[in-house]
Amino acid sequence: MDTQKTQKITPARILVVEDERDISALVAYHLTKEGYRVRTAEGGQEALDAAGTERPDLVILDLMLPGFSGYDVLAEMRRRPGLADVPVVVLTARREETDRVRGLELGADDYVTKPFSPRELILRVAAVLRRSQAPAVAGSGRTLRGGPVTVDLNAMRVTVDDGGVELTPTEYRLLVTLLERRGRVQSRQQLLEDAWDIHARIETRTVDMHVQRLRAKLGDAGRLIETVRGFGYRYRARDGDE
Repeated sequence: MDTQKTQKITPARILVVEDERDISALVAYHLTKEGYRVRTAEGGQEALDAAGTERPDLVILDLMLPGFSGYDVLAEMRRRPGLADVPVVVLTARREETDRVRGLELGADDYVTKPFSPRELILRVAAVLRRSQAPAVAGSGRTLRGGPVTVDLNAMRVTVDDGGVELTPTEYRLLVTLLERRGRVQSRQQLLEDAWDIHARIETRTVDMHVQRLRAKLGDAGRLIETVRGFGYRYRARDGDE
């Protein structure tokens, strides 16, 4: 008898929120085929009830839902402490820039438009899950500091002037990336590849929206994240610089 025991890995739980049943079934089929545990919901309130009952590891969210829209669902998730850090991939037929910007401003982690490639969606889901489930950086008590901002890498905790700041997994990785390269300019494409773990072509507006949200959450310390016009962003090199 083999005495070695194989560690069982629990598959990620994904909630698919889509009112078109054929699309919902297609997405669920491909996710299940990849080994994920999938639950579906057709409406906004049903989605929030499902997420509240069993917290998902990721939500795929259609914006054009009857009644309680996908925007409403996303905003409500970001307000609820138990769901605020759940990654969300928006899947929608709405291609206008204003719609993409609004979704990103509300805290979506990625944005896929219909018609879509199931393979691309699976790759996007895998990338978002890697970001959200990445372990803390090794090192006993290691911290990053930039002015009043402190990041405890082991606890994955962010404070500003000793007050806690709640960030989504994407916002956290973006802040860590900028702090680790403090004083060095990072292009939007570099941030997509390193903070987002996305190497395919994607709208760099995604980075701008998340930087905007991160600055807002950091309060006055948000000014330490500087825009380098025409290129990208950097975290200010020295605390006293203006």
